[in-house]
Amino acid sequence: MDDARWLRLACELARRCPPSGTAFSVGAVIVDAHGREIARGFSREDDPHDHAEEAALARVTGDLGGATVYSSLEPCGHRASRDRPCAELIVASGAARVVFAWREPSLFAEGTGAETLTAAGIEIVELPELADLARQPNTHLLHTS
Repeated sequence: MDDARWLRLACELARRCPPSGTAFSVGAVIVDAHGREIARGFSREDDPHDHAEEAALARVTGDLGGATVYSSLEPCGHRASRDRPCAELIVASGAARVVFAWREPSLFAEGTGAETLTAAGIEIVELPELADLARQPNTHLLHTS
């Protein structure tokens, strides 16, 4: 698995997000069990409420058995703008793994996506060495005092 390469691509996709003061800029890439890209997406790509994982999953037909979802941010476990959070959408997709760079800060909602995914038997890999890359398109949201 070339996790760092795919996750870097997801982080780069996050830079394409239309800016928002109320949502993170996130990128996602889905790769099949053979290491081939299936789909990609980023937050607010087609709709102001789209999340990156949701946008990528919408491009996939069929079961994602054995696939890996790469997301610059931990997939959401709670969501106000839609019925199902991204963690639940990933569980329903059949993906086997999720790799992310940055744990969701509790700015908009508590970050519980990793726990939801783990409880469903999905392998979680966090690459914190890429967290700074994932944070960059979100600096306007991260107020430091």
